[in-house]
Amino acid sequence: MTLPAVFFALFFAYPVVAIVARGLKTGGHWQFGRITDVLGQSDIRHVLWFTTWQAFASTALTLLIALPGAYVFARFDFRGKQVLRAVVTVPFVLPTVVVGTAFLALVGRGGLLDQLWGVRLDTTVWAILLAHVFFNYAVVVRTVGGLWSQLDPRQEEAARMLGASRWTAWRTVTLPALGPAVAAAALMVFLFTFTSFGVVQILGGPTFSTLEVEIYRQTAQIFDLSTAAVLTIVQFAAVGVILAVHAWSVRRRESALRLVDAAHTARRPRGAGQWALLGGVVATVAVLILLPLGVLIQRSFQGPDGFGFAYYKALTSSDSGAFLVPPIQAIGNSLQYALAATAIAVVIGGLAAAALTRRSGRLVRGFDALLMLPLGVSAVTVGFGFLITLDKPPLDLRGTWILVPLAQALVGVPFVVRTMLPVLRAVDGRLREAAAVLGASPLRAWREVDLPMVRRALLIAAGFAFAVSLGEFGATVFIARPDNPTLPVAVARLLGRAGDLNYGQAMALSTILMVVCAVSLLLLERIRTDRTTGEF
Repeated sequence: MTLPAVFFALFFAYPVVAIVARGLKTGGHWQFGRITDVLGQSDIRHVLWFTTWQAFASTALTLLIALPGAYVFARFDFRGKQVLRAVVTVPFVLPTVVVGTAFLALVGRGGLLDQLWGVRLDTTVWAILLAHVFFNYAVVVRTVGGLWSQLDPRQEEAARMLGASRWTAWRTVTLPALGPAVAAAALMVFLFTFTSFGVVQILGGPTFSTLEVEIYRQTAQIFDLSTAAVLTIVQFAAVGVILAVHAWSVRRRESALRLVDAAHTARRPRGAGQWALLGGVVATVAVLILLPLGVLIQRSFQGPDGFGFAYYKALTSSDSGAFLVPPIQAIGNSLQYALAATAIAVVIGGLAAAALTRRSGRLVRGFDALLMLPLGVSAVTVGFGFLITLDKPPLDLRGTWILVPLAQALVGVPFVVRTMLPVLRAVDGRLREAAAVLGASPLRAWREVDLPMVRRALLIAAGFAFAVSLGEFGATVFIARPDNPTLPVAVARLLGRAGDLNYGQAMALSTILMVVCAVSLLLLERIRTDRTTGEF
């Protein structure tokens, strides 16, 4: 636990505490009265209300749309199932900037709906809610569907034989068993939407602002660090409560159920109703997921002179003035940063997961919760905290390239831990003990006992860490240098500048980023097995 604890202390706790202290400390004294002043402002209360309201609405809408998909993937066996599973997971590993850009191409000015029917939904709450469903659909399908596929269907069949209707059997037998998984999925969706940044920043316009967007505005545009510090504390407290409830629901799910092999529960659809349900889910995936991505690709090729590679060719030039270098260099920068961040995340997350499998108690549960905090705490705060803390020896990193991978690795570590932890827990400790009795050192026992069993999970964890590092935006927007922009930062800067050329280049870069993430995910699906699905 030592190296992960030191890593999080230096590169997470220290920057966050420092930025909060910078905002709330004046003349060496804490100004806690500022909390009451900030929360008493009507515009801040509106931000808090909208953040909470849209998170609840997004969560409810996601559950409503995704639960039928979870059932289909859990209980039906059909041709193309693995490809469809990969397709629905693509949005989750996409950067939120790309998600916002895809929906902007669909519902924004000059988008598909605008061209066909003159309808624009950008700067409306509906665009934000639909984008959140798009992004979080896979969370429900994988979390609920993963458990649903391992529930013994004979229990529900027994209830039917005793006279219960199909609805009564599902409500009294299956639903209570699924309760912990549904709660865990709902909490994760609520967490991601409560802290939403890129989607709201692009689609919300000046009308809508979440806590994360407001923290960014107060920090980068108004330079009011005290207000940003108060909002960071509020978000931190809310995220802490969410993660505590999530940890409780996960422990309940692990201890309350007796599961069966998922390979024996799926069968081909039977009857018109089941085929109609499968068709409805496929249609939902096509409209909700494939259509925005398809429109994004189409807009990237629709140049001023018709279809072609004009916007892609423009990426090789820096004439637009948005960057000190051609935008195409952002691709190489992002790949290099993501590879470095993946290496850091795998080392830190792997050590943390190993420590969590060998110890128990409140300290370990607290450490596990700490590892999840970067998913919910303001990435904007972390990024700005890097700038004001890592600028003095012996941690003078502000002018070095490693600063960006360190920030990206903070987001990748939770995915590594959650992917590897269930697999490491499944390794029989007696195998290590037998290796020790035969004279193997701890390192050799790990190399010859644990590593062969977790190698596949390690590759999956590395893939997830690479994908999320590639798309990290909230912290990177502060620390990426103008001569070394990343893909998400480049997309955001191009969208923030007027002109069709900048808009088209943003679409082109978003398409490239989407393709890289999709290829990474498809590779993960090829090596994933039922024993290495992890908790994501």
